[in-house]
Amino acid sequence: MSDTHAGATAPGSPTPPASDQPRTPIAKVVAGSMLGTTVEWYDYFLYGVAAALVFPAVFFPESDGATGTLLSLGTFAVGFIARPVGGLVFGHYGDKIGRKKLLVLSLMMMGASTFAIGLLPAYATIGIAAPLLLVVLRLVQGFALGGEWGGAVLIVSEHGKPEHRGFWASWPQAGAPAGQLLANGLLAIMALVQSEEAFLAWGWRIPFLLSAVLVLIGLYVRLAVEESPVFREAQARAAARAAAGEKDTMPILDVLRLYPREVLTAMGARFAENVSYYIFTIVISTYVKEQFGLPSSFVLGAVLIGAAVHLVTTPMWGAVSDRVGRKPVYLFGAAGVGIWAFVFFLLVDTQSFALTAVAVTVGLVLHGAMYGPQAAFLSELFGTRVRYSGISIGYQLASVFAGGLAPLIAASLLVATGTGYSIAVYIAVASVVTIIAVASYSETRTRRLDDDGALTRT
Repeated sequence: MSDTHAGATAPGSPTPPASDQPRTPIAKVVAGSMLGTTVEWYDYFLYGVAAALVFPAVFFPESDGATGTLLSLGTFAVGFIARPVGGLVFGHYGDKIGRKKLLVLSLMMMGASTFAIGLLPAYATIGIAAPLLLVVLRLVQGFALGGEWGGAVLIVSEHGKPEHRGFWASWPQAGAPAGQLLANGLLAIMALVQSEEAFLAWGWRIPFLLSAVLVLIGLYVRLAVEESPVFREAQARAAARAAAGEKDTMPILDVLRLYPREVLTAMGARFAENVSYYIFTIVISTYVKEQFGLPSSFVLGAVLIGAAVHLVTTPMWGAVSDRVGRKPVYLFGAAGVGIWAFVFFLLVDTQSFALTAVAVTVGLVLHGAMYGPQAAFLSELFGTRVRYSGISIGYQLASVFAGGLAPLIAASLLVATGTGYSIAVYIAVASVVTIIAVASYSETRTRRLDDDGALTRT
């Protein structure tokens, strides 16, 4: 199947290859992309941890413990509903006017909404308006993050050399554990140095307010990065077609017409990765608190250790995928989390901090085998003219059904069964979905991103 819209070049209008166009040094591109994604994921995960540990008491105090937790995690899920919308909007304009402009906008939106959450009055102060405003700000967060991921990984993927694409594109992915590390680290410090009452009263707000500083740093670095040469080449072809009187269709329409299988593959690939991550890092907070009454610092410390190892191993898995292919590495990770889920709850149920840290760390290392090569894998599924739209749609739609519902489904399973092994079964089912999606698609490692034709599939 060929992408005739994205790949056509008007007669008499040669375009220099992407390799001949000026480009920002790859290390600088990676730094700008990773720093921005770190800030955005810091904001997003900060909300997730707070939704499990803090928001039930601050914004839903009228509900009993279990109901308040479900309502709070429901606001966490709301952000995922906005992510596909953000992916559509940012993807469309990112394919039209460039990756960089949209990345700057998404970072500003995320930072502003997170800062506002830190200033939001509690339910005891303004009543029902507090959780309602929380939902609105969460929607803004989701919308911004929906556009962030696609642009961040593309601007790296389209700058780097093909033989090292998996490694370089995995660094923006490492922004997720880096953001998790910052979010959990700051919350853990606040929980350790304060009483539980002081932490719930005002201590949790400090990490949200500090987001403003991180956003300014991220903007400074991100503004220095040039647009990718692959995209500039695509723009030149589009201008030539326009001059010749040809009219391009909307990127989203070409995605749905030319790449339906690629969208479904991207969604399936995301399923186990997304479900397992939120259970290993977010749901565990609710689990140990509801099941064993352990303090906030217990789970925050365990996830902190796991996130540090995850940060280091994610680029490692990306590099491995450059050597052996995306599929073998991805399938290893999907099968690994499905099996480890049962060991995970066995270790956590011991209530031992050391064993809980091992449970989280191994789970995140296996998750990294999917997350590391994911950016390159999804980028290689689509042609340049529709790439931002394509990967954003596949990635963010999966987020709704996988990550967005994972905390709610896991919490509901725990209430219904009283055991974490029901959640392990849920992860295993998600792993089967991902294994089928990735195994049934052809290897993409040798795909040229400056070739707009759709990938030949088997």
